[in-house]
Amino acid sequence: METPEHEVDVVVIGAGQAGLAAGYFLRRVARREDLDFVVLDAGVSPGGSWTHYWDSLRLFSPAEHSMLPGWWMPPEEGHEYPSARHVARYLTEYERRYELPVRRPVRVGRVERSGERLAVISDRGTWRARRVISATGSWSAPHVPVLPGSELFEGEQAHTVDYRNPDRFAGLRVAVVGGGNSAAQILAELSLVAQTTWIASRPPRLLPDDVDGRELFSIATRRQRAAEEGRRVEGVEDLGDVVAVPSVREARDRGVLEAEPMFERFTPTGLLWADGTERRFDAVLWCTGFRPALDHLAPLGVLDSGGRVAVEGTRSVLEPRLHLLGYGDWTGAASATIIGAGRTAKGAVAEATDPLV
Repeated sequence: METPEHEVDVVVIGAGQAGLAAGYFLRRVARREDLDFVVLDAGVSPGGSWTHYWDSLRLFSPAEHSMLPGWWMPPEEGHEYPSARHVARYLTEYERRYELPVRRPVRVGRVERSGERLAVISDRGTWRARRVISATGSWSAPHVPVLPGSELFEGEQAHTVDYRNPDRFAGLRVAVVGGGNSAAQILAELSLVAQTTWIASRPPRLLPDDVDGRELFSIATRRQRAAEEGRRVEGVEDLGDVVAVPSVREARDRGVLEAEPMFERFTPTGLLWADGTERRFDAVLWCTGFRPALDHLAPLGVLDSGGRVAVEGTRSVLEPRLHLLGYGDWTGAASATIIGAGRTAKGAVAEATDPLV
């Protein structure tokens, strides 16, 4: 069957928080100028990756500090820190509120050069665009370290993407691997129903109790400004690794947040450490983060050995018709957060549309 072709000025790939923020600013430009754009999303429903997070996840910041441009996130009744479900509803309504031209489900396979345009090739057709903004995030690219003997382990291995609630692990011996916020939050609730062991490559450090997402964003912003001026200021990593949200503080007070060093290999029934210590486990839960989901950009030859794209601001150095949004600090201060994505999107859209209007 012949796939349809479309020509537009700008294609945004991804309708999570970064993609919607870009859509908001593109809509503003389109109302002033003759600009045609589309947002392509692989999801079957709105809400981005927030529809897939574990049930108990909550933001690090109150709703009023977690907004996308144009509309404050409404508070969640009875909670200072919004749940993932509440954020998904907010993104859903945001998309409708601003009548963003989102097409779904559309799975983008690759982006190629096509004369003066970039061809965004998907399972629903090809969009030829003058500019492309990639905002695919990282949820679809979970990272699992490869350790010897993993194929021999008779228990279950799962990643953060597979975890929704602790029910399936009740009564089991579970190793939670990873030193960040996901590991700490998941372990906090798992430890109530399972025999848990926290494992990390270095001892995790809890941030001070009074530091939440508001302060983290301020720190990231100050650090980026200092770097642009050739100065160094204290960053988040200088303060700690884990935000002490209420569930984490409670687990800390129960004494279950003491981490073991990284193990060396799997055994059929558990894990083996370098000093010869061997322990039995029924399951290993990898909370080891994600990589930017950028395989669709490989045909452009812009990916470095680490799977990232060299950028100036948000614009690709090797392909100036391409912008990247929401992948981490390398695409803007705190750009993987809701408020950070919104602020970065404004500059990205200004750059992406300036030659067009």
